[in-house]
Amino acid sequence: MKAVFRITLLVASVVIAAATTLQAQRVIKGTVYRDGEPAAGINVEAHRGGTMMTSFDGMYEVEAHEKTKWLKFTYINETKKLDDIDEKQGNVFDFAWSGKIPSGDAEEESGDVILKSAEELIRDQDREFMNQLSLFTEFYKQENWKSAIPHWKNVYNTYPRCTKNIYIQGAKMYEDLIENAESSEQRDKYIDQLMKIYDKRIRHFSEKGYVLGRKATSFLEYKLNTENPPEGDALKETLKKAYDWISQSIELRQEKTELPIFVLFMQTTRSLFKLDELSKETVVKNYDKSNKLLNSCIAAAEEETKKEDANKVKAYIEEIFGRSGAADCEALVSIFTPQYEESQNDVEFVKRMLRRLGNAGCEESPLFAEATEQLYELEPSAEAAFNMARRFVQRDETEKAKQYYQQAMEQETDDDLLAKYYYEYAYFVYAKENSLADARSYARKALNLNSDYCEALMLIGDIYLAASRNFGTDDFEKATIFWLAVDYFERARRAGQDCAIDATQKARDYRRYFPNKEEAFFRDLKEGQTYKVGGWINENTKVRF
Repeated sequence: MKAVFRITLLVASVVIAAATTLQAQRVIKGTVYRDGEPAAGINVEAHRGGTMMTSFDGMYEVEAHEKTKWLKFTYINETKKLDDIDEKQGNVFDFAWSGKIPSGDAEEESGDVILKSAEELIRDQDREFMNQLSLFTEFYKQENWKSAIPHWKNVYNTYPRCTKNIYIQGAKMYEDLIENAESSEQRDKYIDQLMKIYDKRIRHFSEKGYVLGRKATSFLEYKLNTENPPEGDALKETLKKAYDWISQSIELRQEKTELPIFVLFMQTTRSLFKLDELSKETVVKNYDKSNKLLNSCIAAAEEETKKEDANKVKAYIEEIFGRSGAADCEALVSIFTPQYEESQNDVEFVKRMLRRLGNAGCEESPLFAEATEQLYELEPSAEAAFNMARRFVQRDETEKAKQYYQQAMEQETDDDLLAKYYYEYAYFVYAKENSLADARSYARKALNLNSDYCEALMLIGDIYLAASRNFGTDDFEKATIFWLAVDYFERARRAGQDCAIDATQKARDYRRYFPNKEEAFFRDLKEGQTYKVGGWINENTKVRF
C-alpha cells in the first residue's frame, strides 16, 4: 500500500511539474531536515512551479519559474515557507523544518553552483568545467595530490552533480593524505574533509545507505588506527557517531548491506555495551537483526561463494555476540533446549548451538555437556573434539582436555577454526599449567594463520607480564619486558575493535612500569634504540622511558 502511495505521489508530482514546464526557467533542489536529520514525508511546493514529497533522504527537486518567490513545505497539516527565493543566488536551498541544518556542504553551495551532469556540461561546451576536470584528471593519474586538489575543489564546489567519480576519487586522495599526515591536527582536518565528501555525495547522488556504511568504516579506521587513539569520552563519542551511521546504513539497505558492515555493526555494538553506552537488550536486538538479514542474504545468494562469505560473517558475528557479555547463559539455554530436543541429530544445528553456548561461556551447562557428547557420537570431527576438550576443562580433567585439544588441532583443515583452537589451547596451558613458553608457541601458531588475531596478541602480552616476575637478574631487566608486553597490546589495539578497549587500557596501565631515563643512561641506552630481551623470550623491542 505504501509503495502504491509513493508511486501515486510521484505520478502526481510529474503531472504538476509538466503543467509548468513551459514557464519553468530553473530547477530548485535541496534537502529538508527535521532535528538535524533528513526528513521524509514533507511536501515541497514552489511558487509558480512544481511540487513533490520528500523520501527517506529528505531530498527534493522541483521545476520553478525564474521569478519564483517562495518554497512551501507542508507536513501533515502544518505549513512553513522559505521566502524571497527570487532574490537569492543559486538553485540549492536546504530547509530545517525543526532544529538546524547540519553544518557541512550547505555553505559551500551558497554561491554560483551549476547542478548539471558531465554529459550536459560537455554538450553545453562549458570550457571552465572541461578545463578544470581535465587538469584534475591528469594530476590525479600521476597521484600528484598537491597539484590535483585545487582543480578538484573547483569541480567539487561548482559542479557537484557532474559525476560520482569526483567523490570517489576525492575520497581516495584524502585517504592517502590522512595516512601520510605529519601531525594529529592535520590528520583530523583531512578526516573531517573526507566525512564531508561522503555527506556531499549522499546529497547529490543519493545511495545513502551504501555511502553511510563506507563513511562509518573510514571514520573508525582512521580515528582508531592511530598512535594516539581516542580514550574515555572521546572514544565513546567516536564509537557512537559511527554506530549511528552504521545503524542507518543497515536500516536502509537491509539484506543488501555489505557483509563487512554487519561485522562492524556488531563490533561497535559490543564496544559500546562494554562502555555502558548500550543496554544488554540492544545488543541482543542488534544480533538478532543482523542474523535475520544474513539469513536473507544466504537465501537470496545465487553464487556459492557469496553464500560461503555470508555464512562466515554469520559465524563471526555469532562469536562477537557470544563474547560480548550480553548473551546470558540462562536465556540461551532456555532458548536452545526445546530446539535441541527436536534437532539433536542435525549435525549442523548442534555445531551452531555449541558455538553459541561456548562463545557465551556456557560450557558448564548440562545442555552443553549433553550436546558435546552427542556431536562426538554423530561426527567425531575436529570441532567435536574441540568441544569435548572444553567440557573436560570445565571438569578440571586436564590430561583428557589436552588429549582432545591435540586431536582437534591435528584434524582441523579450516585455517580460521585452527587458529581458534591454537589460541584456546595456548590460553589453556597458560592458565592451567603456567607453561609460558608453550602458551606463547601456540599463540604464535594462531598468529601465523591470522596476523590480526587480537586475542592471541593480548595473550602474548599477558604471558610477558607473567614472565616479568621471575625474569632477569635485576629490576631493570624485569622492566624491559614491559616494553614487549605493551608492543603486543598496541598491536592488538590496531588489529581491530574486538580488543581495542581492553588493549588500550592495558597499554596505558603498563607504560608506567617502563625503565626510567637514569637507569637507561647508566646502561648507555637511548630512546628509540633497538633492544633485545634475551632468555627464552628472545625478542627485539624499542627503548622507551
